[in-house]
Amino acid sequence: MKIGIVIPAHNEAMTIAKCLASVQSAIKQLPSTIKAYPLVVLDSCTDETQKIVKAAGIDYLCCDYQCVGQVRDIGIRHAIANGATWLACTDADSVVAMDWLVQQIEHISHQSTDVICGVVDVDSWAHLTLQTRENYIDHYQDKMGHPHIHGANLSFSSDAYLAVGGFAHIPCHEDVDLVGKFEAQSYAITWSNRVRITTSSRLQARASEGFAAFLNNLEQNNLH
Repeated sequence: MKIGIVIPAHNEAMTIAKCLASVQSAIKQLPSTIKAYPLVVLDSCTDETQKIVKAAGIDYLCCDYQCVGQVRDIGIRHAIANGATWLACTDADSVVAMDWLVQQIEHISHQSTDVICGVVDVDSWAHLTLQTRENYIDHYQDKMGHPHIHGANLSFSSDAYLAVGGFAHIPCHEDVDLVGKFEAQSYAITWSNRVRITTSSRLQARASEGFAAFLNNLEQNNLH
């Protein structure tokens, strides 16, 4: 088994070193029979992101799409072309749990699993109102069988990905669109809260309707 870990990045010099360190820690927990490697897809980066990725000795591709769906897709297809049979997606502003990959392997080995939708923890509530935190906790279901879809914590088999046509080349909700295609073709999806990452609580969104925008909307509603 070969795991490709695909990380899109657009000007993430502040966060990507931590992300890559967490991914490398997760890789080290795997048995020696399983190979895993990260691939960063640098999209229209004008900061030091590329330099940091290079210094970490991580493979990368460069593109200029400014479209996260297209960026994820090029990364996934590159990983599959290089032999990856399982793909794990995260984001450059996120930190994966040390057992992130081990838990994925556990799910695959114990039940029919083509796709795993994991959960996210928020890294800090310090700059947000207490009401926003409470609203988020009320909304978020941190349990097995949860209903949440995060591009920053989504994994799947190469066969399933290719069969449904992959990530749509859209600027947001590419993760929801892909899982919808998996569901439409009856692929086995595991909705797991054992596969965990911690993501940034920043309110400046890279994707116009992504997680940052969701938090920002909660915050704005509570300020008015």
